Amino acid sequence: MKSVGWPVSGRHHSKTADVPRSAQGTLGNSALPGSSGAAIAFDGLCHRFVTAEDETPVLEDISLSVAPGELLAIVGPSGCGKTTLLNLLAGLEEPQQGSVTLFGAPPQTGSGEVGYLFARDSLLPWRTALENVCVGMQLRGVRRDQREERARSLLKAVGLGGFEGAYRAQLSQGMRQRVALARTLALEPRLLLMDEPFSALDAQTRLQVQETFLSLWERVGATVILITHDLSEAVALADRVVIMTRRPGRVKAVFSIKLARPRDLRELQSDSTYLEHYAAIWGELKSEFSTPDFG
Repeated sequence: MKSVGWPVSGRHHSKTADVPRSAQGTLGNSALPGSSGAAIAFDGLCHRFVTAEDETPVLEDISLSVAPGELLAIVGPSGCGKTTLLNLLAGLEEPQQGSVTLFGAPPQTGSGEVGYLFARDSLLPWRTALENVCVGMQLRGVRRDQREERARSLLKAVGLGGFEGAYRAQLSQGMRQRVALARTLALEPRLLLMDEPFSALDAQTRLQVQETFLSLWERVGATVILITHDLSEAVALADRVVIMTRRPGRVKAVFSIKLARPRDLRELQSDSTYLEHYAAIWGELKSEFSTPDFG
C-alpha cells in the first residue's frame, strides 16, 4: 500500500507514491489518521459474503483511519467492497475479522450520529419536499414547528426556497437529490456516508449539487466518506483519496489532496495541481480496471 502525505494507520509500512511533489499535501490542522482523535478506524478488517454453497472474499486486511471533519473519497472497481465499508460503518453489517470503530465505539444500527446518502433520492412520493426533509426529525420526536423551521432553512440553503410544497413528481432529478441532501443534513450527523450520491445526475446538475454540498459541508464540518466511480469528483471534493484494489478489496494507495478550501469546482479543471493529482491517482488506479487474462 502506498501513501502520499500522512500515512495510513495499521500494520502496513507506508511508502511515498511516485507522484509530483506539488501533488503531495496534508489536511491542515485536523487530527492525523491513526491518532487517538480519529473519527473512524478500520483495523485488520476482513469481510466475506457467505452463502450455503460458498464464501466470497470482499475486503482483505483493511487498516485505515479517518480524521474528524475529513472528507475521504474511496475509488476502485465495482465489487471491491466500497459500499460494504459504508454498511459496516452504518452498523448494517458486522465485521467478521478485525475491528471497526466509530468515534471510539463499535458502529450501531440506527445511530443518530450517522447520515447515509444514496445515489437515488428515495423521497416519499406522497410527501412534499418540506415533509420529506422533516421525516428523520419527526421520527426523532422533534417538535413540528422546530423541524419545519429547520427544513425550510435547509431547503433554502440548497436552492429550493419556494419549492417546500412540491411533490417528488414535480421536481427534477437534481432537485430531488438536493431535497435528499437537506433531509440527511437536517439530522446533523457527525458522520456522513455518501454512496455515489451524484452519479445519477447530468454533468451540469452534478456540478451544481456538488457545489451546494461543499458549501454546506464546509459549514457543518461533518466527517464524510464518499464512494465514487468519478475520479475527477474524488479529487475535486476530497481531502484524501483512497484507491481500492479489485476484489477482495485492499487499500492500494492513499493520496492527500493539496487544494485549498473553499474550492471553486468550475475553476479546478484548469488548475495545474488538480491535474497533477488526477494524473498521479489515475496512474495507480488504472491497472485495477485492466481485463484479467482468462486464457
